[in-house]
Amino acid sequence: MSLVTLDYLEDYIAILTLNREEAANSLSQDLLEELQSKTEEIKESEARVVILTGAGKKAFCAGADLKERAGMTEKEVVAAVKKIGETILKIEQLPIPVIAMMNGAAYGGGLELALACDIRVMGDHAKAGLTETSLAIIPGAGGTQRLPRLIGPGQAKRLIFTGKPVSGEEALRLALVENIYSSDQLEEETIALAKQMAGNGPIALKQAKQAINNGLQMNLLSGLAFEHECYKFTIPTNDRIEGLQAFKEKRSPNYKGE
Repeated sequence: MSLVTLDYLEDYIAILTLNREEAANSLSQDLLEELQSKTEEIKESEARVVILTGAGKKAFCAGADLKERAGMTEKEVVAAVKKIGETILKIEQLPIPVIAMMNGAAYGGGLELALACDIRVMGDHAKAGLTETSLAIIPGAGGTQRLPRLIGPGQAKRLIFTGKPVSGEEALRLALVENIYSSDQLEEETIALAKQMAGNGPIALKQAKQAINNGLQMNLLSGLAFEHECYKFTIPTNDRIEGLQAFKEKRSPNYKGE
């Protein structure tokens, strides 16, 4: 059985699912290998948006596989955490939008995985937290860096120092997630969001993501200059002409990523 499944829907949407429901979709070494492989496969596909989720309804991802880790040496533990971080970075570096559909608990490395996505939506029954300090360690796969950038250092320190998970309602209030939905509406609403994105110009989506992500690492003037370069990249495309023509003809555009 595959530990990570990759399915493609109509409208250029890829569904990437962590498939270890019996282990709360925890990040075993084998699962990480498969996740990296599937990430590379997505790059070669025609997908324009990715939805990342976990099997079942109880857990999005419970983080590292602690049963597996219990049998590791200290050196092996450090290497395993580094591998989680490298895998998460590959998700973050996908050139197309990635939506984390948090269908259940997202703890430790599971939340770190969601933090690397562009947008997070969450079931109202789910909880999320960086719980590592309760195990006498710290988030080591990006949590101490991405969470403060997302919700501010004070709130990030509160969550990390206490190790206490938050509910969907509090996650929304903190801007940790963009939306919360009831468990029976989560998938439908997430796919609708992905379809809305995938209907836009695929080159424009990639350039917008690049402009935002890279611009956030720059000062404002440098970011504005970088945005301008990303904008210029879209000008000579056939999609831009198609968008103008569709607007003129009052019809939906048919973008081809050209």
